[in-house]
Amino acid sequence: MKLLLSALLLSLSIAVPAMAETLYVSDQLEIPMRSGISNQHRIVRMLPSGTPVTVLETDSTAVYTQVQTPSGVEGWVLSRYLMKIPAARDRLTAAEKKLADLELENRERAAKLAEAGTTKESLLGEVEQLNKENSKLTQELAEIRRTASNALALDSENKQLKNKLLELEREQQNLAQENDSLRDRSDRDWFMVGAGVVILGIILGLILPRIRLKKRSSWDTL
Repeated sequence: MKLLLSALLLSLSIAVPAMAETLYVSDQLEIPMRSGISNQHRIVRMLPSGTPVTVLETDSTAVYTQVQTPSGVEGWVLSRYLMKIPAARDRLTAAEKKLADLELENRERAAKLAEAGTTKESLLGEVEQLNKENSKLTQELAEIRRTASNALALDSENKQLKNKLLELEREQQNLAQENDSLRDRSDRDWFMVGAGVVILGIILGLILPRIRLKKRSSWDTL
């Protein structure tokens, strides 16, 4: 019985590799899969939490990992968003199902022992052992629930941070537009000043010679 339970619990926490290692998207709301190894590359797809992916390659710095989704889409994700076990919410579902199966097995075994006329001591020993195993699994289930609760809190925080980032990007775009507008206005002002100086120079160039000619002619008449 202990060996069976150990194998069942171990299957919840270990991903069995086939031709390539299988990892899972961590307890984030979702992560971007990009076409290359940087944030500048386009986003190929957003991967929800718990998505199983096959590892194809890891870059030399181990910052990015190339993966393939179950549907065959390939791309690069940040290595820190991958983990070797399924997401907490998936483990929570599996653990709840395992606990329900174990409780059913407990009831069936108790009924069979009663029908077979097993002694009271033996029956109590089996029930006590099953209660211990149920208690242990219940504690593990509570821990997984706490982990899942933390993951949901992180999801909410990530949403808020994304909204703040979008607002900052909009403000940056507005400031850039205002800056461009001010630069264009300044360029126009300088152009008008320069044009005025040129026109003033032309006018002075036309007027000054005539003034000099008038002065000469007045001196000549004297």
